[in-house]
Amino acid sequence: MKKYELTDETISENGHTIHRIKALKDFGDVKKGDIGGYIESEANLSQDGDCWAYHSAIVYDKAKVLENAKVLNFVSIYNDAEIRGNAEIYGAAKVYNNAEISGNAEVYGFAQVYGYAVVNDYTKVYYNAQVYGFAKVSGLSKICDYAKVYGNAKVSENAKVYGNSEVHDNAEISGNAEIYGNAEILDNAHVEDNAQVFEDAAVCYHAIVGFHEIIRGCEVYS
Repeated sequence: MKKYELTDETISENGHTIHRIKALKDFGDVKKGDIGGYIESEANLSQDGDCWAYHSAIVYDKAKVLENAKVLNFVSIYNDAEIRGNAEIYGAAKVYNNAEISGNAEVYGFAQVYGYAVVNDYTKVYYNAQVYGFAKVSGLSKICDYAKVYGNAKVSENAKVYGNSEVHDNAEISGNAEIYGNAEILDNAHVEDNAQVFEDAAVCYHAIVGFHEIIRGCEVYS
């Protein structure tokens, strides 16, 4: 038996006709008869698992919400984006292009994940943060405020990137490292352990910043 059906209530989004959904049986925290968000077709939301589109969330184009994932509030999931596992997208966040959100990851606020970016494990991307390009965010890491992670950058373990900072190119942030203020980590630089980079500092080329090092001010560490 299918767990939901498309209703006749529709809206238009970027030229796509999207239908409100209605639950046909109890599953997860959804009860039979509950009205959900909007999808373009059954290809957007799996009939298996406990995945669901709540409130006014919209999923369309070739995007997919699978397994036990949840999309809530006013989020938009489109293009070829995929949300799966126990991931949750809420607030007014957007996930699009070929981005993948999985594991127990959370994307919320006005955050955006796009391009071919991958966000998984227990990571959180929130407020106005952006993760895009081929960037990968994993572990328990957090990307927030107006921070940007892009290119082929990787943020993992318990690292945090926030403020107006940027991590890009092939840079990697790991351990308990923190990047904030207007700091920029680029090229093939690594920031790890308990290091902190903040204010207007930049770490570039093949530099490695680790242990309890602090890079701050207008310092360029290369």
